Amino acid sequence: MSKDIRTRKGTADDLPKVLDLIVELAVFEKEPNAVENNLEMLLENGFGDQPVFHLIMAEIEGETIGMAMYYYCHSSWKGKMIHLDDLVVFEKHRGKGVGTALLKALFDEGEANHVKGIRWEVLDWNEPAIRFYKKIGMRLDETWIGCKAFGSRLGDVHQTLKKSV
Repeated sequence: MSKDIRTRKGTADDLPKVLDLIVELAVFEKEPNAVENNLEMLLENGFGDQPVFHLIMAEIEGETIGMAMYYYCHSSWKGKMIHLDDLVVFEKHRGKGVGTALLKALFDEGEANHVKGIRWEVLDWNEPAIRFYKKIGMRLDETWIGCKAFGSRLGDVHQTLKKSV
């Protein structure tokens, strides 16, 4: 890991770079047109009256090179948890230890706030990430299936539920 990498809590001033990282992740995940988020939404959702996410930023010599977006959640079995929504490093900075630095900062955050666990998902085809997570000792759970409802599907499922009650 490069000693030049610095991590810090994200601020509202970071949001333009955060949006750039989100778009870069969408391209990497083969969903280049899927990003609906914008600067106004990020500002409200991260720094408004009821923030729902937090940021850890990675920099080299003042240049933003990556981020971890996370939120606190609760496990009915374990208690207070952190969910890592996204860990993204600009492509030209991958392989330099930035992801490791961001994960360390996230685990430091978890320890400081007495969480019982940290969880996240990885796409099943993202072999470099899977190898990295296994290397650091993460347990990959292949028994849980993720469920999602976005956009029109959100409304469709809601309507189905209304009819069922």
